[in-house]
Amino acid sequence: MNDIVKYAIYFLLGGTIVSLSTYLGSQGKSFLAAFASTFPAITGATFVLMYLNGGSDAIVGYAKHLLWFVPPWIVYVTAMVAGVPRFGFWPAMLGSLALYMGCVGLLKLALR
Repeated sequence: MNDIVKYAIYFLLGGTIVSLSTYLGSQGKSFLAAFASTFPAITGATFVLMYLNGGSDAIVGYAKHLLWFVPPWIVYVTAMVAGVPRFGFWPAMLGSLALYMGCVGLLKLALR
């Protein structure tokens, strides 16, 4: 399979998950939307594709580093939950992303 076909499949898979989550959320099914967004389909597909292209070592390194991003993600989601009712969507989104990036920066410094 050539690279263009592989990346087209990756794009379609990611777009499908985002579209499904958006559709479910807009229908008032926020639990299912959250489930679709966090279901490990993307991570699982990444594991499979990394294994096929780079072997077991690539997966283990990716998985170990993926775990480090859980705390910044929790900060991001928590800030959205707390911020949207208080400040509105766009300010909460910008603030949450800034917090996420700040946490990732601190994480990067800590892992040196």
